[in-house]
Amino acid sequence: MKKSVFSLITAAVLLCFSANVFAQTDGTLTFTFTQVFHSPSYSGTKNVLAVWIQTSSGTFVKTKLRRVGNQTKDHLPTWAVNSGGSASNAMSANCNTTDATTGATLTSFSAHTIVWDGKGVNGTVNGTTVADGVYKVTIQETWNHGSTRTTTRSYTFTKGAVADHQTPADDADFSGMTLDWIPASVGIETVDGKPAINIFPNPNNNGIFNVEFLKSNNIKVLNQMGELVYNENVEAGLTAKTINLSANANGIYFIYIFDGDKSTKHEVILTK
Repeated sequence: MKKSVFSLITAAVLLCFSANVFAQTDGTLTFTFTQVFHSPSYSGTKNVLAVWIQTSSGTFVKTKLRRVGNQTKDHLPTWAVNSGGSASNAMSANCNTTDATTGATLTSFSAHTIVWDGKGVNGTVNGTTVADGVYKVTIQETWNHGSTRTTTRSYTFTKGAVADHQTPADDADFSGMTLDWIPASVGIETVDGKPAINIFPNPNNNGIFNVEFLKSNNIKVLNQMGELVYNENVEAGLTAKTINLSANANGIYFIYIFDGDKSTKHEVILTK
């Protein structure tokens, strides 16, 4: 009898443990920051920059931004190693940049927004939704060719069924920071069991989408690479918006309708 009771308790604990550890909540992380300008004695404007997602223990998940050139390829050593390459070559094909925005060395200090879809990578393709838990979004920036002019910052957040909103404090290198994890599994109000949101026409042949909703405070649109292509706050009391994606390429886009800590995700097709 005691053995049976123990077995039942063990099974219940394992079931609970599995449900928590292996939960894979879909959602979106939006992280914004502005690079603080470093004085001309620190190089003026040229700088390199990488932003990526890691687990809390530092395991690489996905790169979201890499701006570097051949002459500065040894200036992002932490990101290069974490993404699968070597400290001396951030331009190496071994560095995983799947789903990332990439480009040449930056020539200004400015604002950036990265959007993570909650997924890892599988080689050169976007992977599947990663397990819930504590993650880090990490920035590495280097200016004026020197180890003393390099900064690496990590900001911790929790990916899960509960929204995580943060406004990290400004520091000597980055300002205007906001970090928002919004789970997509939490639905907005419904009418007759259906989401109270209507997006039309879809498919769309001119890029002008009409969005109707009961309540929303923000609308974001991501492309299939997870890049943010549209972001607009919604005034209180409005129940409809027009989204203009006419300047974007044909393809599949994902419209996220936010109402505080709630959100829904809607797939639309643009065929101009």
